[in-house]
Amino acid sequence: MPIDIRRTLTTVQTTHKEGWKEVAEPTTLVAAMAIIGNPWYGRGHVEDLSPEIREHGPVLGQLLTEMILAVTGDRLEGYGKASVVGMGGEQEHGQGLTHTLWFGNKFRDAVKAKSYLAFANTRGAAGTSLIIPLMDKDDGGRRSHYQTIHTVVPDAPADDEIILALGASIGGHPNHRIGDRYADLREMGHEIDNPAGV
Repeated sequence: MPIDIRRTLTTVQTTHKEGWKEVAEPTTLVAAMAIIGNPWYGRGHVEDLSPEIREHGPVLGQLLTEMILAVTGDRLEGYGKASVVGMGGEQEHGQGLTHTLWFGNKFRDAVKAKSYLAFANTRGAAGTSLIIPLMDKDDGGRRSHYQTIHTVVPDAPADDEIILALGASIGGHPNHRIGDRYADLREMGHEIDNPAGV
């Protein structure tokens, strides 16, 4: 079944002032989104989602990665992914398309990342908030790059649609000053290679 893409969107926001203070190096956040027809819509409970995941994942991963890199080039530092499934589908449908190496590795490989892709998945009507959490592509403990892109598409997703998204940052959180996970781990007596502190 070919991918039914209704629209693609790229949003770019650059922050120059945060917390009453000018930002020394403005941070740019980029979201690349594809509004697609849900390939499982109207089929009831589908036990095996893998055929559509393998068919659509690489194509969508490549498309959205190219949209991101068209803005960031090689300056990308933070990254993440997200989906919103329309009310006629299951949250598992969005998760199936985002939580697969067929999709995510297109982005990860293109930017030579070392950390996993932060993620968010939800289900809702048109205009539901799309949240894309970000983290440093190479260092999961670098809190300066824990950021969130928050946006909406007023007319999507329709009941039979899914919004798939990749997000990226150029720079860290504006005026970051909360340290990093490693300082906390040291102070609490935990091993640095145990980032969960358990």
